[in-house]
Amino acid sequence: MKKLIYSFGLILFSSGLFAQDMVDALRYSDFKLSGTARSAAMGNAFGSLGGDFTSLSINPAGAAVYRSGEFTLTPSLGKVSIDGTYLGTTANDSKFNFGINNVGYVATIPTGKSSESGLVSLSFGVGYNKLADFSSHSIVIGENSNSSLLDYFTRYIAQNNLQLNDFSDYYEGLAYDTYLINYDANAGEFYNDITDANFGQTQRKTFEKSGSINEYVLSFAANFNHKVYVGATLGIQDLYYKEKSSLFEYDAKRNIPYFDDFTYNSYLRTTGTGYNFKLGVIYKPTNELRLGLSVHTPTFFSLQDTYDNSMSSSITYDDGVTEHYDSTPQRMGEFNYKLETPFKTVLSGAYVIGKAGLISVDYEIVDYSSIKLRDGDYNEDFYTQNQEIENSYKTVGNLHIGGEYRVNSNVSLRAGYENYPSVYSSLNNGAPTDSKYWTASGGIGFKQGNFFLDMTYKYANGTSYSGLYPGANYSNYNSGVYSGYKLAKFETNRNNFLVTLGFKF
Repeated sequence: MKKLIYSFGLILFSSGLFAQDMVDALRYSDFKLSGTARSAAMGNAFGSLGGDFTSLSINPAGAAVYRSGEFTLTPSLGKVSIDGTYLGTTANDSKFNFGINNVGYVATIPTGKSSESGLVSLSFGVGYNKLADFSSHSIVIGENSNSSLLDYFTRYIAQNNLQLNDFSDYYEGLAYDTYLINYDANAGEFYNDITDANFGQTQRKTFEKSGSINEYVLSFAANFNHKVYVGATLGIQDLYYKEKSSLFEYDAKRNIPYFDDFTYNSYLRTTGTGYNFKLGVIYKPTNELRLGLSVHTPTFFSLQDTYDNSMSSSITYDDGVTEHYDSTPQRMGEFNYKLETPFKTVLSGAYVIGKAGLISVDYEIVDYSSIKLRDGDYNEDFYTQNQEIENSYKTVGNLHIGGEYRVNSNVSLRAGYENYPSVYSSLNNGAPTDSKYWTASGGIGFKQGNFFLDMTYKYANGTSYSGLYPGANYSNYNSGVYSGYKLAKFETNRNNFLVTLGFKF
């Protein structure tokens, strides 16, 4: 049982500072909504505006603002560029992405009253909005004088008094099979040549990520007196995430006896579905002022991780002969579990400046410490992992600001800004807590008759930190505790161009 739980806990350590629990919990809970070009151009500040399909994933009362039916389609093209800084060295990698951010249909049914009072109309919406895009390539490289993945394996073996038949097929067992970890019968312990030589090897790690979270929405809303709008949305989320990473450690200075290099390849695919409910209201105290409130239940995910690792090595022996070894598990591993994302409250307000334009602000309140992992295979209850989540994450306020200026009846100019502060309250051992994300956007909209075309450019910048493996790059180690982390820093720049084609009927 210990080996099974260890295998599960380590698989995503390669992706972040902590074990799979915290990394997964945040990745699948921290949404950066995309949708129509108009909404993206205005910072997705549509909680009190409505009349745009993206609003069905923000405040479902926005569906009631529609005066007629509408169909929208939003393709996007973008480039993700990541600067990875590790042990004083910065390397860059990038990836182009193409996708469909939104497909939506809204139908509005007037009640037939000649006087627009009471229940004026009912609206029904169906379609999807993209909530997260994971696609990226990144690389880090540096010379390490403090640690190695092999050092972690041998420490783990010693601390847990593992015997050879206890070794995981996906982790330390691979290192043993490729002669990177050996057994000293005289000392009665497992060892590796990198640690014995006091490190100094060069490390390089590459990441290739893909996938997204898409929300399929089914919304119903009602318009009362053109002053009060109420709505509800059932959201069904489809999650797909795939990551391939490769850690390459090599003796560039030829100072480590026997050891030449090794490559540790990791593969992870997470798939699953979830559902949530959203309720919202929009109130117009005057023709110019609009106020909105919506609440989102947690998304209840059922997820499956499929993972696989492999390892290869090159070792030069005393006779000068270099041998190459490879090892791969006999089968891929699987782990099933459930995830509950945070509850969310969205407060919003907008002011319409006659026919000249409008300004809008949304403020999302999200308690990331409330994320829960549940019902894992092998009777895993995630008690320790959920305590780590509760202690490390906090409640934050995500800000969305947008504006629109109507040049004339057919042309509008738009701009927006979004700010997502760090979700970390504190991390042990002095790890950085200033991970953050912000966007700036601008766009233009054209309409002629029942047809409209919106175009938007959106720039996003995010900063995050990650260890390359458990205990990676620590500067202090005492009684099994790593401190003084030297983490890899990833600065992500996203450039996206979105176009929405729409038709009103």
